Amino acid sequence: MSAAETLDDWRDLAGGLDIRTKAFINGEFVDAASGETYTSINPADGSVIASIASCDAEDVDRVVKVARDAFESGVWSQMAPARRKRVLQKFAQKMRDNRQELALLESLDVGKPIRDTTRIDIPASAASIDWFAELVDKVYDQIAPSDPAFLGMITREPLGVVGIIVPWNFPLLMASWKLGPALATGNSVILKPASVSSLTALRVAELASEAGIPDGVFNVITGSGSKVGMAIGMHMDVDGIGFTGSTEVGKQLMQYAGQSNLKRLGLELGGKSPNIVLADAPDLGYAAKAACFGIFFNQGEICNAGSRLLVQESIKDEFMELMTKAAARHVPGEPLDPGTQMGAIVDQGQMDKVLYYIGEGQNEGANLLYGGNRVREETGGYYIEPTIFDNVSNDMKIAQEEIFGPVLSVITFKDVDEAITIANDTIFGLASAVWTSNLATAHKTARAIKAGTVWINNYDQADMTVPFGGYKQSGFGRDKSIHALDKYTQLKTTWINLEV
Repeated sequence: MSAAETLDDWRDLAGGLDIRTKAFINGEFVDAASGETYTSINPADGSVIASIASCDAEDVDRVVKVARDAFESGVWSQMAPARRKRVLQKFAQKMRDNRQELALLESLDVGKPIRDTTRIDIPASAASIDWFAELVDKVYDQIAPSDPAFLGMITREPLGVVGIIVPWNFPLLMASWKLGPALATGNSVILKPASVSSLTALRVAELASEAGIPDGVFNVITGSGSKVGMAIGMHMDVDGIGFTGSTEVGKQLMQYAGQSNLKRLGLELGGKSPNIVLADAPDLGYAAKAACFGIFFNQGEICNAGSRLLVQESIKDEFMELMTKAAARHVPGEPLDPGTQMGAIVDQGQMDKVLYYIGEGQNEGANLLYGGNRVREETGGYYIEPTIFDNVSNDMKIAQEEIFGPVLSVITFKDVDEAITIANDTIFGLASAVWTSNLATAHKTARAIKAGTVWINNYDQADMTVPFGGYKQSGFGRDKSIHALDKYTQLKTTWINLEV
């Protein structure tokens, strides 16, 4: 695939794509058992991309058997760690070698700007696989400090068959955060992408096979959550599920696990993250730009979006002026244009949901300070401009419920204690930020906020070395870092009597 630099280049490449549309089971692309399909829509213009296999419980039974057989055979689960590492490194390199194609598929499928998929999504996805590949032969088992008459060994073993269910906002990246540790530890995996974003998952499964991951170890099954997701959750021979998505669906998966075999769950769920700006913030201009990025990046379709901006009363007017100037740089545009920084909302249903919340904010008495409209309607696509509400009360819907769109709620506070109270007044606890020049304030506030991540004088900075996950109804378990291994492994204690 030749290098693309302009909108026309990307459009030409899109016209020549070979799109995979069938489920990937046991190393082969196969139709759904029923033969049914569903339509993949391009959110940039509403056009049809492809018809994708619409699987159901029968297909889940088949893929689970394949994955179980592969696991029990030991072809991957018992492979020497150094060899498994080399295969995963080759897989990561395959992703890099095909990064332009993957970036294009991701952009077409969910409306992301091509500049983001080429610079962020695909490189970060490959880096995740690579990071866990490097970890494979560097995690040691342990010997317990026991009585000298005994030897206590603590070993880490793979769960077995793992379902990986991922959302549509970062389809490949969220999958890679889970594929990396699940595969590195020797599991067989069944990846279920969101029904609106299956294209990169299917292509990546093919690349994994080319890299040497054995048949049956990495499978992709496409279809709806109500059919495929539920069947994976209820299946008696699935040992664990790694899930990223809404709190509502996370609760359903917990019920499925309880009704079936008490399978292991790792849930990274919704958020309503507070971004607290104190009067002594070191650089208000930088903080405003970061706050806009924190809510308008990826069209606001991000679980840890800084959707509640808490601003100290004494700087509110000044900061709002800076915010509106910064928001003006986020203009929705054609996703395949390399100059576009903000793309399309993923589909009609999600756009309607965001517009509903914008209407609710106005009905509840919040002040619509900026934006609030659907734009580029003539394209047939699903675009909403950056939207800022101020004079928001924390008990309003737009302050309490996850919107998953480019809608910011601005709430004022008098002092740090009030800011912390407001920040924690939510069912969620995924992420947060604090802007201050006072080191003591930064530490005390970070400790007081109930969230899995607290950024100080930045927003959304991270890499693979630190864990990511939430408190409260933002879920449990961690993606990224060595801590991710806990979701996909069992700890076994072996006691040996040395005096017999």
